[in-house]
Amino acid sequence: MTSFEDLPIRDDLRGLTPYGAPQQPVRVAINVNENPHQVPEVVARRIIEAIARELPGLNRYPDREFTALREQLSVYLGHDISPEQVWAANGSNEIMQQLLQVFGGPGRSVLSFTPSYSMYPLLTQGVGSTWVPVPRADDFTLTAELVTEAIEREQPDITIICSPNNPTGTATDLSVIAAAYEATDGILIVDEAYAEFLPDGEETALSLLPGRERLVVSRTMSKAFAFAGARVGYFAADPAVVDAVRLVRLPYHLSAITQAAATAALECSQIMLQQVDAIREQRDRLVRELPALGFTPWESGANFVLFGGVDDPAGTFSRLLERDILVRDVGIPNTLRVTAGTRAETSAFLDALAEITNAGKA
Repeated sequence: MTSFEDLPIRDDLRGLTPYGAPQQPVRVAINVNENPHQVPEVVARRIIEAIARELPGLNRYPDREFTALREQLSVYLGHDISPEQVWAANGSNEIMQQLLQVFGGPGRSVLSFTPSYSMYPLLTQGVGSTWVPVPRADDFTLTAELVTEAIEREQPDITIICSPNNPTGTATDLSVIAAAYEATDGILIVDEAYAEFLPDGEETALSLLPGRERLVVSRTMSKAFAFAGARVGYFAADPAVVDAVRLVRLPYHLSAITQAAATAALECSQIMLQQVDAIREQRDRLVRELPALGFTPWESGANFVLFGGVDDPAGTFSRLLERDILVRDVGIPNTLRVTAGTRAETSAFLDALAEITNAGKA
């Protein structure tokens, strides 16, 4: 059977493995940081009505500039962000790909602080750039000194800071992000996919945008908005960054149906975000209860918890899967990552983990 390695693919792609998280039907799927709550029925009806209005016109291309969606995104983000500062694509992965296409490329480098999102090196490789991983501190935090020293040493064309960081949940202080911006002449991308799960009142990098034309703040509707299946990501930046991304975007890259669904969901943002507090409650419960089972969780500003003290991550993963519970082994030694689910899902996970732990002590 022919493998893609047998085809005349680019030499720099040989030996790579496609991104993939386990996908299988289980009773409790808490491995890919999805929102465990369905789209509320009242919002679903609004979305269906919005899509229905678009159906007769599907013979025509959609609004290439997705004007209504950008207007709603700017309203949602606040911070005096205008529609001209907003761009959207099919998930935050495509947002990141577009940014790397226009600001990266052969002969350029992308720096990020690891461990972090596993797609960053794959996207970097995909545009022919050099991946520069810089280790975080032992507790997975970042300091102004650490980021400044790394950026000044490596001189990257693009720097990515994930905050809250996936897979550790660690939030980065705005003073550190500001220091990173001052240290680079390149583009600084702050990936805020999990920003809505930060503690109430905690500012995000959106507040740093004024006067920083090389700063980009990336977001997604997949997590807090329970919109993972719709594939909508976006960023806020100086309008010049939006203009630059137009150079590489595919024509009409956002379908009329995607635009309608996302716009309707944003119009109902207060309803859509009602479950955020419930998710944070289960996240904090995990942080609070895992130590009693002998594990060490890291504080998280996201909708998941990374916990250490796992003697056999692969074995624990398998034993949880035997109990119809799917978590994530992210490759950090002696750790596993678990998404905050519903109250019932979190209870099922904690009960199963306790059973496995006690069986191991017997």
